[in-house]
This record gives sequence, structure tokens and C-alpha cells, in this order.
Amino acid sequence: MALLALPSLSLSGLHPATPKPVKTTIIQKHQESVIYARNIRLPHNSLNYGVKRKVGNDTTKIPIVNRAPEYEKDQNFGKILLPDVVVKRRNVFWSRKWNFWDVFSLGWIVSIHLLCLFAPFTFNWGAFWVAIALCIVTGLLGITLSYHRHLSHRSFKIPKWLEYFFAYCGVLAGQRDPIFWVSTHRYHHQFCDSEKDPHSPIGGFWFSHICWIFDTSSIVERCGEPDNVGDLEKQPFYKFIQSTYIIHLVAPGALLYSLGGLPYFVWGLGVRLAFVYHITWLVNSACHVWGKQAWNTGDFSKNNWWVAVLSFGEGWHNNHHAFQYSARQGLEWWQIDMTWYVIRFLEAIGLATDVKLPTSAQKQRMALTTEGN
Repeated sequence: MALLALPSLSLSGLHPATPKPVKTTIIQKHQESVIYARNIRLPHNSLNYGVKRKVGNDTTKIPIVNRAPEYEKDQNFGKILLPDVVVKRRNVFWSRKWNFWDVFSLGWIVSIHLLCLFAPFTFNWGAFWVAIALCIVTGLLGITLSYHRHLSHRSFKIPKWLEYFFAYCGVLAGQRDPIFWVSTHRYHHQFCDSEKDPHSPIGGFWFSHICWIFDTSSIVERCGEPDNVGDLEKQPFYKFIQSTYIIHLVAPGALLYSLGGLPYFVWGLGVRLAFVYHITWLVNSACHVWGKQAWNTGDFSKNNWWVAVLSFGEGWHNNHHAFQYSARQGLEWWQIDMTWYVIRFLEAIGLATDVKLPTSAQKQRMALTTEGN
């Protein structure tokens, strides 16, 4: 039974009430998952979470079922560090059939992390700066600018030659081909923090961070075939990358080794990939668990400043879920968003056009208010 357990909440703002002995309430939500949320700030459409919500002088009552906290005895449930959140972990390693990509992804990611163990013994400044440069090229230009804001959300337009160049930078980040990445991300927004979400922390923190990658068949089972990327599938470039992806994944390692030996291989491939992997994954995991909500998004997305610093601006995740189409995710002047600065530069020199940003009216509609929530 998919459940959500919530303790006592104040009706003004849906903030946690004054701490007192918690009376557990179990509410139906999604199959196989339980979240016990004391610190999660629920938005206007809290109907999805089975919460009593007060708007003005009216109180909307949603049926709930009082039951004992069975999750306390279930080893499949665990607590996420810091927030008072308990989730039912989704087990991706046992009792299922592994496909080629599951096995390959597990082997590849384990190998990359093992390669990082050689980093202290192969350090030199040349290798270090190669790793930094490739982090920017593959992480910022490839993943956050191309895969995410351009291909997934069409937040701006660029010439086709530049689109393909940035997309290929994303291929070199080792996070699968654009068709797979974009399809998965669009499903994430379509089914955010539900059982159909490909990587929600309702399946456990580590599931949302990394383990979902090793169970690609479940994405098809829950979401269906990737029929949401027709705009990419009709382009031969992306189909070619999809069919030859492994070549593009392995070739950079050979090139780096030929240019700088083992130090370039370890730092330019291993350390660089591990870093870009984890800053991307933290957006899926940490930014749905830790941080603050500024907008009425109806999910668990959070703005997390330290993830934003590491991930070139992607950590302003609640902003992003509120305005998915926006090329800018750091909406406040103090919210550092390196990807937006690059997009703004491309716009200034005439390479980026139709750059989308939320209007004042759109912000007003999405704003959280103490009276309305």
C-alpha cells in the first residue's frame, strides 16, 4: 500500500506545529512507498498528500486512516539523514532480471570510482586542470545547458550546429545518450515524486541518487516506452549517438591516456566523471530532501544552495520545478547560476534566441503564501 504519514501540522502555512508527541497518521498515496514527513512544507495542492488544508475561513478535509506505525518494524523502511523523513527503500539489486544496460552501468560506474583511488598517486597540475576544464565542458555545457535546459525543456534556441556540439559535450559526460537522458527527465517532471517517477527519493535516498540507474527496465514498466522524445528521435544525429554510445564513452579515455598517460586518464576520466556524476545525481536526491521551497510546486523539490554551487546552478530545484521552461534557475540576484550566465552570454552575442523566463504574473500564481497554504 502506498502511504504517506504526516504528524500534526499547523493550518497556517502548513508548517510543522510546536513539537509534541507525534500521533502517526498513515494516508494512501503511492504503491510501495511511505514518507513520514515532519519538515516537508506542503504546497497549495496538498490534496495530493492527504492533509487537512485551511484556505481563508474554509477547511478542506481529506479522508485519512489512523493506523499503527508498521514501518517502524519493517526493515525495508529507513530514515533519511537530517530531515525527519522515512521512506520505503526500493530494492533494485535482487529478485529481478538485469538487462544489458543495467549490468554495463553498474560495471562502468564501479570502475570509475575505483579509478579515483589512484588519484592521490597520479596527481600533477596538468592532469588537475584537464579535469577542471572537462568538468566545465561536459558538466556545464553538456549536461546542465544542453541535455537539461535546452533539449529537455527547450528554454532557448540555438543554431543546429551549436546544439549538436553542446549535446556531444553531454555525451562525453557519460550519462547515456540524449534520447535516454531527456526521456527520463521528462518523465521525472510528468510523474514527479510519485511511483512513476524514475528517480524520486520516495524509493529511498540512494535509489534517487544512483540505484535507479541499475534498473532501467522499471522505468519502462512504470512509465511506458520512451515516446516523449519524438523531437530528438526524428534527428539522425541523436539516433546515431544512441546506437554508437559506448564508442563515445570509451574513446575519450584512450585519447586522454595518449596525451598525458595515467595521470590524464585517472583525473581527466575517472575523477572528472565521478564529480560530474554526483553533482547531477545530487539534484535528483538531495534537492528533493534538503533545502527550502519557495514555490507551490506540489512535489518535494527544494532549493539547495550548496548543490547549486556544485552543479552550475541546478540546485535551485524548486525554482526549476515551478518554472520548468525557464532558462534561468537562480531567479534571485544572489542565487548563483553559472549555466544561466553562459546562456545570457550566448544571447548577448546573438547565438541564443527565444530565451524563456517566468513573468511576474506566473511567479505570483506559483508563490507560496501563508494565507493560502
